Amino acid sequence: MEKFVSSWSDGKKLPESYVFPPGKRPGKVVVTAAKNVPVIDIGKAAGLDRSVIIQQVMQASQEFGFFQVINHGVLSTLLDDTRGVFEEFFALPADEKTDLCSLDKSKNCLLLTSNMAYDTEEFHNWRDTLKMDCSSLEECKQEWPLKPVKFRDIVGNYTTDVGNLALRILELICEGLGLEKSYFTRELSKKELLLVHHYPICPDPSLTLGTRSHFDPGLITILLQGDIPGLQVMKDGEWIGVEVIPGAFVVNVGSSLEFVSNGKLHSVEHRAVTSKDQSRISIAFFLLPESNCVVEPAKALVNAENPPIYRSVPYSELLNLFLAAYIGEIDSVLGKWIPDHGNTSPR
Repeated sequence: MEKFVSSWSDGKKLPESYVFPPGKRPGKVVVTAAKNVPVIDIGKAAGLDRSVIIQQVMQASQEFGFFQVINHGVLSTLLDDTRGVFEEFFALPADEKTDLCSLDKSKNCLLLTSNMAYDTEEFHNWRDTLKMDCSSLEECKQEWPLKPVKFRDIVGNYTTDVGNLALRILELICEGLGLEKSYFTRELSKKELLLVHHYPICPDPSLTLGTRSHFDPGLITILLQGDIPGLQVMKDGEWIGVEVIPGAFVVNVGSSLEFVSNGKLHSVEHRAVTSKDQSRISIAFFLLPESNCVVEPAKALVNAENPPIYRSVPYSELLNLFLAAYIGEIDSVLGKWIPDHGNTSPR
């Protein structure tokens, strides 16, 4: 626990190991977030406006790779309870969390700081993270924290409801792409993961990041932001903030979904900045392919006129490349395959 930011930071000193290289620092951080990321009333998809909502989802996924959803059906009381239980968890004394500190990837629940590669990475993210596998919920819950008392029940209900929301959004995307509605209910969405990031107060947000810039390798991400802005998305060569809308979820197109759509939808670079005034917690739910699942353009979307622009690749291989790019082991910031017919070199 002595490595964890929340265990030693007094909010006044930024160690050198957390200072990002000049070209990767955020510089002056603007706390007020922009309001130009699309906001979609997803509840209307259940009625006569379904085609309109599908069009909005497709357009946002093509132009931004991100959008926010409201009227999504997940109870506000559950959102409040989930935020509350994670805030209580991170506020627990260090000795009550030590048993979760491990780099054993076989465990369903891990508490870590910065990244799994903390001991080898060049510089660290200003965050502590609770990593929770949710794929086989009842089995995974047995390794989840016992404190706070209602943790397992509340978080179990949350992951179930958000997982259902993710599948509903993917069904809309299927319709928008012209795929069968059940296309993403197989190996492409079998894995579920929850990453809960705690970003403590930071002495100098201009020199470090809570989460360094990256692309999500999975299928789709559903994010519940904290009370203050922190998420930034790359758009037209500039970082734009994502507005905090009470009760809304931020939806992120993963790169596996870009592959399946044959480049029709876009996974985009994003990051999280820190704050010198307030700590923040964000809750990210990921729907992922099985490790041995082959990720490739959907056959219904390719033909002689529209050949596949990505080659078929096992998700495990795709994930390893993304992780290597994320921690700087390779130069590629994308970690994806060149959309050049027949060329399989990563860029």
